[in-house]
Amino acid sequence: MATVILVRHGRTTANATGLLAGRAVGVSLDQTGRDQAAMAGDRLAAVPLVGVVSSPLERCQQTAQLILDRQAGTPLAPVDINLDSCLTECDYGQWQGRTLSDLATEELWSVVQSQPSAVIFPGGESMAGMQARSVAAIRRHDAAFEAEHGPGSVWVAVSHGDIIKSILADALGMHLDLFQRINVSPASVSIVRYGMSRPSVFATNTDAGDLSWLSNSVHSGDAPVGGGAGQQAPRTACA
Repeated sequence: MATVILVRHGRTTANATGLLAGRAVGVSLDQTGRDQAAMAGDRLAAVPLVGVVSSPLERCQQTAQLILDRQAGTPLAPVDINLDSCLTECDYGQWQGRTLSDLATEELWSVVQSQPSAVIFPGGESMAGMQARSVAAIRRHDAAFEAEHGPGSVWVAVSHGDIIKSILADALGMHLDLFQRINVSPASVSIVRYGMSRPSVFATNTDAGDLSWLSNSVHSGDAPVGGGAGQQAPRTACA
């Protein structure tokens, strides 16, 4: 089965100032965000990727490009970024462009925290709709990459915090109302494999660690009783 690596975009000036950017154009990575995205790219350089799919928003495209730049020379290096509007940010409607501290005074804020499945942002979309279209997009791309490149293929999807949280909640079998228990930091890496019987979540919200095991990992789709032996530890330079 294929493996999808979910990467949130790096930090933006909106993130740093507590502004809900939503789908606003012209929101770019700040220097910290560029450094975070480059670090994610360095981690993924050891993994030959068969594709990079991104939200169309600028901050995600910038993150995706920094990942793609570090794939140069790998056997299956993608030549471009596939943009998918189904992975774009949630449509926060009238909440877009406001500060989080201001939004926290709204009655809807507590519903967002405790019952996201009931939320429809004023003038925007529902959180349930957000999850449905993003999960469908990930599963569609995953099936396509596996059909074209085989069950060992690895690809990257670059998207947004709430989008990735909703995808992970689905993969973990969690109700959307529990998805606020999941944290997804800027430029973090999460790893999911979809199987015939169930998805398997291999990592969530990581910002460090060796990922080279993904380049030759074999997974039957069955969960090992007792937990299994895990991944082989990375070799050190002196080993």
